[in-house]
Amino acid sequence: MSADQSAPADRPAIEVADLRMNYGSTAVLHGVTFEVARGEVVALLGPNGAGKTTTIEILEGFRMRSAGDVRVLGTDPAHGGEAWRARLGVVLQSWRDHAKWPVREFVAHYGSLYGPYSTERFPRPRDVDELLGAVGLTEQADRRVGQLSGGQRRRLDVAIGIVGRPEVLFLDEPTVGFDPEARQEFHELVRRLAEVDGTTILLTTHDLDEAEKLAARIVILAKGRIVADATPEELARRVESSAEVRWMHDNERFVTSTRTPTRFVRELFDRHGAGIDKLEVRRATLEDTYLAMVHAVESGRDGGLPELGGAREAGRPVAEVSS
Repeated sequence: MSADQSAPADRPAIEVADLRMNYGSTAVLHGVTFEVARGEVVALLGPNGAGKTTTIEILEGFRMRSAGDVRVLGTDPAHGGEAWRARLGVVLQSWRDHAKWPVREFVAHYGSLYGPYSTERFPRPRDVDELLGAVGLTEQADRRVGQLSGGQRRRLDVAIGIVGRPEVLFLDEPTVGFDPEARQEFHELVRRLAEVDGTTILLTTHDLDEAEKLAARIVILAKGRIVADATPEELARRVESSAEVRWMHDNERFVTSTRTPTRFVRELFDRHGAGIDKLEVRRATLEDTYLAMVHAVESGRDGGLPELGGAREAGRPVAEVSS
């Protein structure tokens, strides 16, 4: 099979096996292995320096790996040709300045580069006006790129990334600079790309709420290794199933961890009744799980995860905080 031929439809869109990367004598990726199915949205999370950017650059064909096997749409990115590259979309953190171009003209020009690679299943490029509407730039279509705000430029980045109707889309911190409304519109666009167009999406973000909303699976990298690969719900269950209960009584604030919060709260009211004030029950979130896993790896305790909130003796008072 040539580098640019389509892989079988049942083959994963992204296949990574024992990926390793060294910069000189420094190893930054240690046997990374994961797959992304066609039409799946996967979030790649990790702290700065975990190896996320290096992994993405290898998948995009922009960086040569040291060892391991990598396939994107059935092709080794190190040998992918122009026809293969036309099937990918990339939305980077950085923005390349084309200040003098009108927005519509710039998107149309960029999209025309994909015309020779159009297929019946994936007609390329997308209609420019429909695309500008999808990313919220219709009113700015005739404005010069240099006149756009930071958030509008980020929307333009997204438009450029999907104008070629990619089969695999790489999104690197895509909503940086977006206001809440623009972020919600972008999330809806990502869902349409995956559910309607069948686009495979690999997303990197520091916004854990965004990852939980968009991704069917979350892969967590820490120190160049995958420490988790699961659904958001499965990850939340990886932290001990305890809940943290906070309350005030006689002007003292208390906190405890319990695996049976409903029973604990009932017993608390049985003992103190209306004397209980400012009661809070907090269960594990994706952010708790992520931070626990990363902290465990970075502190050399990746064999096990700490319990949410740290167990304290029930009824033990802690420092009072403002409400």
